[in-house]
This record gives sequence, C-alpha cells and structure tokens, in this order.
Amino acid sequence: MKEIHDFTIIDRREHGPQYFSLVLQHSGSMQRIDPGQFVEVLVEGCSKVMLRRPISVHDVDEKKGTMTLLIQIVGNGTRRLSALKVGDCLNVVYPLGHGFSVDAAGDKPLLVGGGAGIAPLLHLAKVLASKGVKPTVLLGGRTAALIPVCDEFNPYADVLVATDDGSKGHHGIVTTHPAFSQNYSMIYTCGPTPMMKAVARSAAERNLRCEVSLENMMACGVGACLCCVTDTDQGHRCVCKDGPVFDISTMKKWYE
Repeated sequence: MKEIHDFTIIDRREHGPQYFSLVLQHSGSMQRIDPGQFVEVLVEGCSKVMLRRPISVHDVDEKKGTMTLLIQIVGNGTRRLSALKVGDCLNVVYPLGHGFSVDAAGDKPLLVGGGAGIAPLLHLAKVLASKGVKPTVLLGGRTAALIPVCDEFNPYADVLVATDDGSKGHHGIVTTHPAFSQNYSMIYTCGPTPMMKAVARSAAERNLRCEVSLENMMACGVGACLCCVTDTDQGHRCVCKDGPVFDISTMKKWYE
C-alpha cells in the first residue's frame, strides 16, 4: 500500500560538503519499507522544481516510526531540501518500487556501493544482520571525502573501502579490491552505472547471483509517465515500478 504523508524532520546531519541526512518521523503507524525501496518527496519553496524527487531510503526504525534519507546535493531540488531544519515537515509518497531479495542473500553476501548509491545499503545490511547474516560491505568513491556514513555500517557488516586516489582503503575502484574476487553467495550493488555494470559483468562471469539498483531519472514514481524505462532481456521495464532493483539474469542487454 502506497501512502502520502507529512513526516516531521526530527534530526538533520551533514556528511561532508555534498551529503546530508534527514530523519523523518511518522505521526501514526508507518508503512513497512523493504530494503531497496524508495520515496518521492515534495520540494516546496523552489519555483524551479515542479516534480517530486526520488530518494532512496537509507535507514528505517519501525519501532520509532522513523525513516532516514541520505541525500546528495546535485541540483535545485536537493539544494532546497538541504535547507530544511528540524521541526519542518516533508511530504512523502512511500513505499515505492521493488526492493532487494533479502531471502536470497545466503550466508556470505557482498554489498557494493558508490557515492549516493551507498544510501539503500545500510537498511539492507541491518535487515541481513537481524537475520543472523553478517554481510561484507564494499564502499567506493573518487576520494575518502565522497564516501559518506561509512562508520554507520560497522555494527552490522565487515566494511571495506576503495578510493580512486588511495586516500582511504584500497587504492583503486571497487572491482579491483582483493576482497571483490572472493566467492560470495549473493552480490547487491547500487551506485554509478559504470560501477554497477562492472560488478554485474564480473558476477555473471563467476556465475554469482547479483542484483543491481538502478538510478534512472524518474518523475511519477508509479510507472505512469514512462520516464524511467530501461531495456531488459524481458523487454522495456519501468525502473520505478518494476525496479529499482533488478536481477542481472534479466539484464544482459544492460550490462554487456
């Protein structure tokens, strides 16, 4: 069930020059949000922004009725959202999309994230940990300053880092990290498209199951406008409704 609701911002944090997070609290009973699902938020007070903005759900606390959004400032909409303060309201449509296949994780899953694609992986890591599975999380970025919230994963996963400039962790991209070549029960990835395609190709070559969370441009969030269509082995699919998470077994056209 999708819901439109005004959430109250109860916490706001900066994560370097490009990222910030908002903790939103529901006034009643919050809908269940699966790892990998997203929300569409209304951007008010900015004449240059007409449509809602899709944002990955970074964290969920069902007992407290809160969700956390990790947001990268990339344009007018996200810049306006960055000006919100504790006590402000944010109108949200949620939960949207098809999330990660948690039950397929097995006993040794790998979570690979880059940039803003790190956002949905924390909720996934926490859910896996609650099921007794400790994943390996591999986070990548051009430099250490562009890998936000790295420490938040520590209670739930073995955390590894790769940076293009060698400022933290392995010097190189995520697919060159020594741990990446290990045999995993499942790979989940979200981040820049070139990174995800490289991860998907490697997983396919090693016959490892892998899911990718696409970040196509979106408008409606429910599959009506066809703005986010992507070509799959099963035909054209709406990333917002049929995804954003897809199994690479259906995405050979996309990653090859």
